[in-house]
Amino acid sequence: MKAMVVTIFLVLSFPHELLQQKPIIDVIKIDGTINPAATDYIHDGIKRANEENAECLIIQLNTPGGLLKSTRIIVSDILTSNIPVVIFVYPSGAQAASAGVFITLAANISAMAPGTNIGAAHPVMITGSETPNRKDSLDIMMDKATNDAAAFARTIAEKRHRNIDWAEKAVRKSLSLTETEAVKEKVIDFIAKDMESLLNQLDGRTVETANGSKTIHTKNADVRITEMSVTQKILDIISDPNLAYILLMLGIYGLLFELYNPGSILPGIVGVISLILAFYSLHSLPINYAGLALIIFAIILFIAEIKIVSHGLLTAGGILSLLIGSLMLINTTVTFEFVRISLSVIITVTLLTALFFIFALGKGIAAQRRKPTTGSEGLIGEIGVALSNITPGSIGQIMLHGEIWKAESIDEEINNDENVKVIERSDLLLKVKRI
Repeated sequence: MKAMVVTIFLVLSFPHELLQQKPIIDVIKIDGTINPAATDYIHDGIKRANEENAECLIIQLNTPGGLLKSTRIIVSDILTSNIPVVIFVYPSGAQAASAGVFITLAANISAMAPGTNIGAAHPVMITGSETPNRKDSLDIMMDKATNDAAAFARTIAEKRHRNIDWAEKAVRKSLSLTETEAVKEKVIDFIAKDMESLLNQLDGRTVETANGSKTIHTKNADVRITEMSVTQKILDIISDPNLAYILLMLGIYGLLFELYNPGSILPGIVGVISLILAFYSLHSLPINYAGLALIIFAIILFIAEIKIVSHGLLTAGGILSLLIGSLMLINTTVTFEFVRISLSVIITVTLLTALFFIFALGKGIAAQRRKPTTGSEGLIGEIGVALSNITPGSIGQIMLHGEIWKAESIDEEINNDENVKVIERSDLLLKVKRI
């Protein structure tokens, strides 16, 4: 009985705030394009924060744009989250452009640091040459994509009670705002100079989540920063279309070198690894398979040029096919920015490939024209020394390359120790003439 009284006294006298569990605030950081790796990272962050009932999830954002498909998945995760999701465009100099606009609009609370900007969410179109019919078709596709993106922006803005008019203009007219303009236009909620300022302004705010109203408590909260997993980091790196393209070409060349030099091992290993990474990366990108087919066709033409004498026509066709296929590889008819292969990378790879195969072709032609040095043909024109007198119609002996051969004069008598030149060969008999 006495022990129970002591226990109750200790519990009642212990500070109440220490008995309460500290609130947890999860923080993840996006610094780059919105791609499948970023989508998985944000999805895992929202899922973990919901499972552990965190006070909120803060997404520190700095993005120039990305894939619309990935953006829709992220927005859906934010809108259906049971805990508040806060977007913080940070640090100074950061941006929430293109796809970042939709993500920022979808947050329960959005904030920006001084010296940041938001906007320019218009889809872009990257095409090659245009014919009148093709131009009309692309204009229709662009209108459809723009209308769809504008409706998407309006829906999000209406859901979060933000400026619907500006959200639509950000898509249709590529409008951009500074952090102060964004607050005035009711695009974001407030400006925070750093994470501490953000947490202070979040404390006590009540927002609507998928699970109802939620008041955020950030006082004395434990801030937990979650980094990308190793797999997500690798996917994020190789999701760059330029790197995916380079890996694809390295993989193809590695396998070609291994096939031409069986047993080299290293080119084959590098080629297989590069191809696996390239296909893994291309799987997450909008691939145009016609472009991929043209690249493979170009390699076939380069190989055929070495086997077939076409006076460079196959090589020229291969270069043209490689260039067109590379330009078409990423399906960028209508998409957001920064999901394309750099033209400088394409030109560099095409030139290096062309130079390599032209060099290889030149070496192959030179080898075909080179005088034979082995076999029967290698003896024609060689100089030897007569070991006996040789007359037309009779057979003597000569010394050639340290070997003794039977020889027959084709026109005149040859004396012993005279130099002779091989004119023909018939089995083991050489026909010679005196020099």
